[in-house]
Amino acid sequence: MKWLLSLLLLWPLTVNAAVVGKTVEYEAEGVKMKGWLAHDDAIKGKRPGVLVVPEWWGLNDYSKKRASMLAEAGYVALAVDMYGDGKTADNPKDAGALAGSVNKNPPLMRARFAVAEEFLNHQPLVKKNELAALGYCFGGGVVLNMARNGEPLKGVVSYHGVLATDVSVKPGSIKSKIRVFTGEADPIVPPEQVEAFKTEMAHAKADWQLVSYLGVKHTFTNPEADVYAAKFGLPLKYDAHADHSSWAHTLDFLRSVFK
Repeated sequence: MKWLLSLLLLWPLTVNAAVVGKTVEYEAEGVKMKGWLAHDDAIKGKRPGVLVVPEWWGLNDYSKKRASMLAEAGYVALAVDMYGDGKTADNPKDAGALAGSVNKNPPLMRARFAVAEEFLNHQPLVKKNELAALGYCFGGGVVLNMARNGEPLKGVVSYHGVLATDVSVKPGSIKSKIRVFTGEADPIVPPEQVEAFKTEMAHAKADWQLVSYLGVKHTFTNPEADVYAAKFGLPLKYDAHADHSSWAHTLDFLRSVFK
């Protein structure tokens, strides 16, 4: 794998008054990847970096919005392309196929995450080795697996991500602090999966916390969840309280891991 510093930077965009977002291209094992890099231009000096791994739809506007929110909070954020060439899906069949191509190929998942991690770590505004990762749904599972694999991230946050895994962990093997936000009424992350995750984290002696929101369903952080639910008959529902609560917890968590 390799990353390219002499990238093509496409259509810089001022998202808010001082937040600048732009499409960036880098390479992972011969495949062109298209991420979204955001920072607050009003902040001077280096700052920590945060990777954002998208839902199974791919790197869409929602992922870019989250990266921009992190930039507003004082970080350099990279919304990660896990599919290559910026591919996205607009229906569950295609989204499932794209996500499956990564989930069923753990070396590919690790390689694509690692090259994005390396790229972000080498950005001029990023404090070296001061990185964390956030993931939504599919992306939540990805960032948890990266923590299980011992990636040197200060912190990992999963929102309505699948908690089941084929990765075996040993006591002390997880280096990242972990926060998980899930919906108690999420059929995609059922209670038995949550309990198995708790057992796994205890066995790994990880620094972790899990927040389960009573009555909340899958994709609770995304305001488009209700649209997807109606259009495709999926068990999704946006929940403003869980969204705002999990984000506030996340900002506190990031401040704590980057002390």
